[in-house]
This record gives sequence, structure tokens and C-alpha cells, in this order.
Amino acid sequence: MSPSAIHLARGNHESKSMNKIYGFEGEVRSKLSETFVELFAEVFCCLPLAHVINGKVFVVHGGLFSVDGVKLSDIRSIDRFCEPPEEGLMCELLWSDPQPIPGRGPSKRGVGLSFGADVTKRFLQENNLDLVVRSHEVKDEGYEIEHEGKLITVFSAPNYCDQMGNKGAFIRFEAPELKPDIVTFSAVPHPDVKPMAYANNFLRMFS
Repeated sequence: MSPSAIHLARGNHESKSMNKIYGFEGEVRSKLSETFVELFAEVFCCLPLAHVINGKVFVVHGGLFSVDGVKLSDIRSIDRFCEPPEEGLMCELLWSDPQPIPGRGPSKRGVGLSFGADVTKRFLQENNLDLVVRSHEVKDEGYEIEHEGKLITVFSAPNYCDQMGNKGAFIRFEAPELKPDIVTFSAVPHPDVKPMAYANNFLRMFS
């Protein structure tokens, strides 16, 4: 609809395994056909892993890396046309989370890692960037500003899975200042479909 203004990025759920577990594959199969399951999988492999807005704002789904010195050129050189691996730069872009203490630590998810404000600061300095914007975590107010203002988590799904009661949010950036304008919103009623209705049977036992 708006190719010059809207740019989609890949997240950790844009993969065959996550689509199977969390119900997207089942919903597509139910509403469309098996052909569309494969088409979506192919499209997801084409999505960029990150974006840079006006040379200053780094936008990614998950987070940063287990090693220092990663440059934007390293990210551009990743062969993204595949299912996400369980380690390496591509995996970390999709799965990592910020942590409140310096340094790096294990991920609560078992994939990717947790990274502190010092890791964020070094990455921004080494790539002449000002801010990291990422998603990947439900936030009560729809967003959270961390790492001395250098990292913003923004989560656009209000009342996630019809259970969390959180607000949703998005960020507007206006050139040339690129000051983040955060807009929050609440959930609205939607059709009566049970949460995770198309998820696999194992997950449905717990909903």
C-alpha cells in the first residue's frame, strides 16, 4: 500500500517452526490452503532482518549480538533466505533481549542472549547510530525506554493473546531530528475466536 513508507522486518515468529507451534500455519491452512502455507514461508525468508532510518535509528525485532564489533556491513552480508539458525548473527537479531545489568547473559528464552547498556552503547558508537528500536517483548504500556535512553522496546499488539491486558504502541520518527514520538493504544473488541485457536493441540491444552 505504501512502499516508500512502510518496511517490514523479519521476527522470530516468521519461521516454519514458530508458525506451526503458535497457530499461523493452522489458520492459513484452514482459511486458504496448503499452497499458501508454503508461500508465506517463502515470503518470510525474503524479509529484511533490520532497517536503518536516516542513518541513525537501527530497527530490529530482537536485539544485539554475543560479540562486539558487528558492523552494518556484516548484517547486510547475512544470507537471510533460509529458516533461522539456532545461533549466530541472524539468530541473535531475531531472538535477543536487553537486560538491566551490563555485559551479556543467557537468554530466558533459551535462544539468543541478553545484552546490557554497554553492549548497546558500543554497537551504536561503532556504527555511528543514535538509537536501537526493537520489539519481541510484551510491555504493559506498549513500550519501554532502556539503556540510558539508547534502546526502546515497542510492542504493537494490545492485550496480547487476549490475556495480557497490555497496551499497544508504535513510534513515529520525523526528519531531520528523528525524535521518537511514541503513540499508545488499547485493544478493541474483535470476532469471538478463542486465543491460540489455530495453535497445535499441545499448546491448546494450556489455554
